[in-house]
Amino acid sequence: QVQLVESGGGLVQAGGSLRLSCVVSGSIFRINAMTWYRQAPGKERGIIATISTGGVTNYADSVKGRFTISRDNAKNTVYLQMNSLKPEDTAVYYCHAVVRPSANNDRQYSYWGQGTQVTVSS
Repeated sequence: QVQLVESGGGLVQAGGSLRLSCVVSGSIFRINAMTWYRQAPGKERGIIATISTGGVTNYADSVKGRFTISRDNAKNTVYLQMNSLKPEDTAVYYCHAVVRPSANNDRQYSYWGQGTQVTVSS
């Protein structure tokens, strides 16, 4: 009943930029933490950036200073602005959200998007 749809991936040359978006739809009372992960071929999925409801952000060391996570709570959307891209940023990027569906209780659930491919050529 909750869906996450990512967009904005693609092929870019090293040093270029991309902006990923992830829209959350469905049964939503509140979206708590929103997070971007990535998974490169042959590697485990790892967290790269997270943002709280209030806008507090944290980044993996590998992307600090290059990537910026932001959110638009009115649009139920999280963004990832990626600058100074490197070939090692090549991966499938996944959006994750913790969603509270109902105002009647405080249960919250974890949801994933389907992923979007980012390829950085050297």
